[in-house]
Amino acid sequence: MRLTTKTNLAGRVLMACAANEGKTLRTVEIAQVANASLHHALQVVNGLQAHGFVETLRGRGGGVRLARPPEQISMGAVFRIFEASHPFAECFDPAANTCPLLADCRLRSFIARAVEAFYHELDMVTLQDLTRGNCGLAALLAVPEGLATGCAQAKDVA
Repeated sequence: MRLTTKTNLAGRVLMACAANEGKTLRTVEIAQVANASLHHALQVVNGLQAHGFVETLRGRGGGVRLARPPEQISMGAVFRIFEASHPFAECFDPAANTCPLLADCRLRSFIARAVEAFYHELDMVTLQDLTRGNCGLAALLAVPEGLATGCAQAKDVA
């Protein structure tokens, strides 16, 4: 199984927003820390905004920020949105399926169950699970000094 670039980038965008909680980020900043093109980042931000994961603000002080708390954002829901238009295998796409085995193939049902198990696992992972206390991620996403200091103190305790 391989995730699309947009799905991967959606995770990065959300993690950047969560790691910089309370701050409005510009999409160009997110693209830089996420190692993505601005064009792809804009498309992903648009998709995340359309589904209520982020809110976008126009104007001089505009940018992107989370539309809901990180603990309310399921990574399974995010992945489903960005992967929905890409069937896992040819036989899952009625319009493009040319497989002659479809009527008698048992593999298809096992694949469907495996894909659903994959999403089920991701449904249990929230954005907060990925970012809270993740000092390495905070450093990579250039979080404000106050949060970085808190992470340094957490390392000393551990």
